[in-house]
Amino acid sequence: MQDRTPQQGSSYQNPQWTWTQTKKPQRRGRSGRLMMETFWRISLTILRQELELVHGRIGSLDNLRLYRFSGHLRKLCLRQNFISHLDSETLHQLTKLEELDLYDNKVKTVGDALDKLSSLTVLDLSFNLLRAVPDRLECLTSLQTIYFVQNRISSISGLSSCGTLRSLELGGNKIRKIENLDSLVNLEELWLGKNKITKLEGLGALKKLKILSLQSNRITKLENLEELNDLEQLYLSHNGVKRIEGLEHNSKLTTLDVGNNFIPAVENLSHLTCLGELWMNGNVIPDLRALESELGKIATLETLYLEANPCQAADMTGYRRKIMLALPQLKQIDATYVRGT
Repeated sequence: MQDRTPQQGSSYQNPQWTWTQTKKPQRRGRSGRLMMETFWRISLTILRQELELVHGRIGSLDNLRLYRFSGHLRKLCLRQNFISHLDSETLHQLTKLEELDLYDNKVKTVGDALDKLSSLTVLDLSFNLLRAVPDRLECLTSLQTIYFVQNRISSISGLSSCGTLRSLELGGNKIRKIENLDSLVNLEELWLGKNKITKLEGLGALKKLKILSLQSNRITKLENLEELNDLEQLYLSHNGVKRIEGLEHNSKLTTLDVGNNFIPAVENLSHLTCLGELWMNGNVIPDLRALESELGKIATLETLYLEANPCQAADMTGYRRKIMLALPQLKQIDATYVRGT
């Protein structure tokens, strides 16, 4: 490995190499314009082989001389910088790279910059300026986790060759439809919160899915979940759901969040014998009469959120007591633990 000697003002310690370079703000000229303000923290350990350059006002990869680490670098973190272009020549040399974190930069397109990163397992391009899923992901034959949160992506595409993918995070975009996921047969987690999705669909091929999050969308009906037999966590808060239904084949659910919808009744839940957390706060449930019949035999149920429903407003003093009598197995009601548990 070249250039192991730290520069003046840095620190060096063995057996692992930790180089911290701090440059204080320098002002030149009468205008007092800030010329340079960087804080780079580089941590290259013999075992972990990581390089972190966070919040360093970096605008380009060209001057980082990353070729020095091409033989052993496993993780590259360049969070919170000003990178807008991914230099292909630079990244193509990092053939051992397993994690690439470019969270909060200015990247608009990827091009062929990732083509040689066949060992990459984690890719984070969240909080950038992407308008589409990069279309050359087929070269990333080891990819398991994708984070493309808070971009400008309007459709799900470009993932047909990502059969190794375990987790896909596309929250905070402009997606209107769940589609083009049939090849993701190993997917276990799908996060699509804060989009513009109107319907539950396109999920039938995801037989291994354990977590499905669609919070803050425009969904009005629980449907098309019958193929997701291994589903354990379902998050659908802040939608327009009008009824609990369509969960007959999802008996492994441990967490169900349908808070802040338009649900008028506690129903169609008694078969969910693994349920541990149920969130139904902020709906339009008028009374507590169905609690015992629907949830009383679910011994695993420990947490129930029902606040901000008409049933609470109608009986503020007896609300908690009635729930405790109907469901003695509970350890938490809303945000408060049950005494004696």
